[in-house]
Amino acid sequence: MTTLHQEHPTHEHTHGPACGHTEVPHGDHVDYAHDGHLHREHSGHWDECEPAGHSTHEGHDHTHGDGCGHPAVTHGDHVDYVHDGHRHAAHEGHWDDH
Repeated sequence: MTTLHQEHPTHEHTHGPACGHTEVPHGDHVDYAHDGHLHREHSGHWDECEPAGHSTHEGHDHTHGDGCGHPAVTHGDHVDYVHDGHRHAAHEGHWDDH
C-alpha cells in the first residue's frame, strides 16, 4: 500500500502531542486526524496522508464501536479505529487496515 503526497497548503494549525487532535501512528511517522482527514508534517509543510488501495486485516476478531476502548477517528464518510499502531475501518463485512 502506498500513500499519496498531496500538500495541504492552507494548513495554519501546528499539530503535536498537545494540539487536541487524535494522533494516529502510521509507519515511520504520526498522522493527526483533523476535519475528517489525516495530516502529517513533511519537509516543513503539512501533507494529506491517505492510503491508496485496499488492505484487509486478516484475523481481526474484535468488533469496534462505541465503548470498545479504541480511539475513534472520523475519516471522510466513515469512522476508523486506532488499534495496535494502525487504523481499522469496517468494509463489506471485514476490517481494513489503513
